[in-house]
Parts: sequence; structure tokens; C-alpha cells
Amino acid sequence: MKALRKQIDKIKPNFEKGGKLEIFRSFFDAIEALIFVPDKVTSRGSHIRDGIDMKRVMITVWIALIPAVLFGIYNIGLQYYQSINVEAGFWEMVWFGFLKFLPLLLVSYIVGLGIEIVFAQIRGHEVNEGYFVTGLLIPLIVPVDIPLWQLALAVAFAVIIGKEVFGGTGMNILNPALVARAFLFFSYPRWMSGDLVWIANLVKGEGVADTFSGATPLAQAALYDVDSMPSVMKMFIGTIPGSVGETSTIAILIGAVILILTGVGSWKIIVSVFAGGLGMGLIMNAFAVNPYMEIPALHHLVMGGFAFGAVFMATDPVSGSQTETGKWIYGLLIGIMAILIRVLNPAFPEGMMLAILLMNVFAPLIDYYVVQANIRRRLKRAKSN
Repeated sequence: MKALRKQIDKIKPNFEKGGKLEIFRSFFDAIEALIFVPDKVTSRGSHIRDGIDMKRVMITVWIALIPAVLFGIYNIGLQYYQSINVEAGFWEMVWFGFLKFLPLLLVSYIVGLGIEIVFAQIRGHEVNEGYFVTGLLIPLIVPVDIPLWQLALAVAFAVIIGKEVFGGTGMNILNPALVARAFLFFSYPRWMSGDLVWIANLVKGEGVADTFSGATPLAQAALYDVDSMPSVMKMFIGTIPGSVGETSTIAILIGAVILILTGVGSWKIIVSVFAGGLGMGLIMNAFAVNPYMEIPALHHLVMGGFAFGAVFMATDPVSGSQTETGKWIYGLLIGIMAILIRVLNPAFPEGMMLAILLMNVFAPLIDYYVVQANIRRRLKRAKSN
């Protein structure tokens, strides 16, 4: 590493102001920051010394996502070979899944980071580490066979419209990864719904085994095909069709433990989202005027992207609520809205995406009223004394 540091220091003057390659300064800074911890420190004024910086937060989220990534890669291969009724070994399924997932990941990072670097260069500031997590989240919440050009458009839309127009990392009001999914959902609905889009290669015309439907549990529930839904244990493990990283609840919960123990993710938001979803599911069970409303409340927590959204999307520190009381309200409303949209509007079977985006918009309002309520309590207490 010392030799690499020495070589970077040698070429660095070319990228600084006045250097021959100044136009690529933001790109060079991004590569340097990725390899080495920045050596910049606060030199004057009061400040807090803390070992937690943005890079460490992003790395922690990356580590928390690894279980979902690994299981998603395995499940891609599993679903494909099951769909064509061919037996395959574990490593054969993993290799197939890796080859299908890798292009999604590369497109997400190449397009997203490319746009981030261009904006950083135009504005004259460093490339922020925020996209390193977003770039991994986006491939995990889309079907494995989504056309790469559509994914590229979605990434560009998410970075430019969902993030950069608001000022970049830390200024966006919506979760960029969910903005990308919403763009795909409303622009190319055929590729975000239906049976075979969740299985690699099948939309290209390969034969499907007679015993394999390819439909996700949410799609089956929306069609009131409740009897054909997989068991809650199978949905909890994740060996079902679905978006790459959203099927395995157990893998997602491992990530949740990592986020909570490191303090990176808010346990209040995670718990309240699950509580809100469970509560609304029980209310639906109490009325049960159609087969979808009869689905046990617990099933909703392991179906679709509910768990993934609760752990990795709702906990976004930028677009979520900031106050401690607000986090409880914010999470509860996400859980409630997700089940309401999912059950009462079959046109939007995956209610989690819309619920989080909606509450992203209302998060500042929630925090405002929480702060105002606290101010009123303090003033009332001060007057009484």
C-alpha cells in the first residue's frame, strides 16, 4: 500500500488546480478516496472528533447487504434451473446467478458514478461516497432480466432527478434507489410485473416446466390465488421468484442486525415499520371481505420487498425522519400504508415502494410537528414553574 500511496502522490499534481489533467480532478479524488482514507482534518474552530465518517457508514451498509446479495445470486440460479426442470449443483447455480447479476451491478455503477463525477466536476467539489450504496441497492430491487438499457435510464433518472437537482448527497428528499424502481415501474410496467420477468432468460422464449408458474407471492395474492402461494417458511428463506435481493427475509434480517449493532440503521424505524405492517395486516384479517384480506398478517412481512424496504430503504438517514419520536411515526405510517396499498389496490401489488416514497415527502412535516410539540411542552413546563 505504501508503494501505491507513493505512486498516487506522484501523479496527483497533474489533477490539481492548474495541472494538465485538472478536468479529471473529481474522478481522481473519487478513486483516491475509495482506496485511502482522506487525510483532511479540521484545523480550527470547535468540532467533534469521531471515527464514524461517511465512508465507514457506507462500508457498513455494504457489509449488511452482503447476505442479501449472496442469497440473491444463488436464488437466480435456483429459480432458473427449477423453471426448466433441470437439476444443477450448488456452485453451478451460484455461477449462473453471478453472471446474470454482474451486468446489472456494472451498469448501475458505471452510469451512476459517471453522472456523479460529471456533476462533481461541474460544481467543483469532490465525488461523494453516497452512491456506493445506492449503486448496489438498485440492482437488488429490480428483476434479474430487466433490459440493461432500461436499467441505465432508471439509474440516470434517479441520480439526476432524484438526487442531483436537489444538491447532491445529503440534500435529496427521496430515496434515489426507490426513485429508480418507480421510474421502471411506471415507464416499463411489463418488465416490472408479470410471471416470467423474475426468472433469468425465460422472457427470451425458453421452455418452462409445467409445474412451474414463475409468479411471485404478491402476484398470486393480487389474483386471489391464495391457495397456490408458497408457505411462510419458504418465503422467509427466500427460495421464491422476486427481485434479486428482496426474496430472503432471513438474509435481510442478518443485515438488519449489523445495521442496528453498529448504530448505522435506526432500530426504531425498522421495528415500527414491521409493527405498522403487522397491525394493518391484522385489521385486514378482521374485515376479510376478499381472499387477499384473508392472508395472515405475518405473511405480509415476508412477501415482496416489505422486509428489504423496512431495513435498507426506510432507514435512509437523508430522506427519513430525523427526530426520535418522528422515527416511530414515520415507520408506523410506512408499514400501514404499504399494506393498505398492497391489499386495496391490486394495480400496485408492491405497496412498499410507494409507501416509502410517500413518507419520504412527509418526513420533514413529521419532524416539524414533533419539534413544535416539544417546544410547546417546554414552554408550558417553564410557565408552570
